[in-house]
Amino acid sequence: MREPRLHQSKCFDWTLEDALMEAMVLAVAKLCKPAHSFSFPFVNFFSCIHTLSSQQLLERSVQSAIETKSYIQIADILSASKETSQASNPFSFLSNVHREHRTKIIDEILQSFIPIRPRNHPQRAYAYLLSFTLQSPDPLPLSLAILQRTLRSGCTPVPQTHLLLSSVWLHQRKQSDHAAANMLLQMNSIGYKPDGGVCNYLISSLCKVDQYEEAVHVLWSMGGAGCVPDLDSFSSVIGLLCQLRKTKNIGELMKEMVSKFRLSPRKEMVVKVLKSMRANKDVHEAVEMVIFLEEMNIQIGFESYELVVEMCLEYSLFVLAGKVVMRMTNRGFIPYIEVRQKVFDGLTAVGELEFAYILKKKFMELNS
Repeated sequence: MREPRLHQSKCFDWTLEDALMEAMVLAVAKLCKPAHSFSFPFVNFFSCIHTLSSQQLLERSVQSAIETKSYIQIADILSASKETSQASNPFSFLSNVHREHRTKIIDEILQSFIPIRPRNHPQRAYAYLLSFTLQSPDPLPLSLAILQRTLRSGCTPVPQTHLLLSSVWLHQRKQSDHAAANMLLQMNSIGYKPDGGVCNYLISSLCKVDQYEEAVHVLWSMGGAGCVPDLDSFSSVIGLLCQLRKTKNIGELMKEMVSKFRLSPRKEMVVKVLKSMRANKDVHEAVEMVIFLEEMNIQIGFESYELVVEMCLEYSLFVLAGKVVMRMTNRGFIPYIEVRQKVFDGLTAVGELEFAYILKKKFMELNS
């Protein structure tokens, strides 16, 4: 296991701007050595500076830091730079480097960033590296390694990363026909291991482009890659399925999440699921979901019960509404007065007088 270098503090209280200027001057000085004469060196030097754009200076600085293996300087240079152009990437010169050597260089950069504090100091460097690799001819698995280091440093990838990553993943899956787990395990070949953070970000990216089938495939493949799905893994997929009203798929995922992985869905997730079922008019499925969650000792909030009761009332299923209300009161919740009245009136209208008065007695006990 390699030992990462420690991030040494700068002397003389230099600012990041000083570090950037020093690196740029050194890089440009190397490029601007007079070929035939050393007379008037300053004229030649500053003339060369003025012929280069700020983006070119930035790239030369990064290239110089890589050539001297002063990788920590890269974080300082990019952090201090005011350059915001998206048209050019300061790591673009690595396109001319052989793939294996390029992978080795980027790995060394990533390892050198680990001891840096604060951990998010290399954020811009991570962003540029991730953008560069995702748009290269062979983006995987190196881009997944960069994504992993980005997330572990507490940095958030730029929003465009979702689209780039999902496009790369779908294209490579189609071209190679590899299983998702095998594609994730390719990270091992460059010294990294897939983890929940990478998988969850990939699932989220696929969901953002409505690729729920592939997202579900990645979700079920996590175990084969040595990762265990968590709430975030399921939340992205279930959230998309709710938008698409795929209530059958939602029910299956919820049951797998709770019974197989012993995960307790957040109350807002349960509400989202039930709202989707309401929009799809799946009343009985919603009632079954409530019963299942109760049997699994999952805490269901007041809003979830109220939603299901209202669904039952909308379709004049008064006895079913009464049964849900009974479960609701057993958990210490009492419906709003308007809902209580509708349930009572509905039960009496269909001849369920005894049930109606049992519920009324329950309401009085809870109100007292």
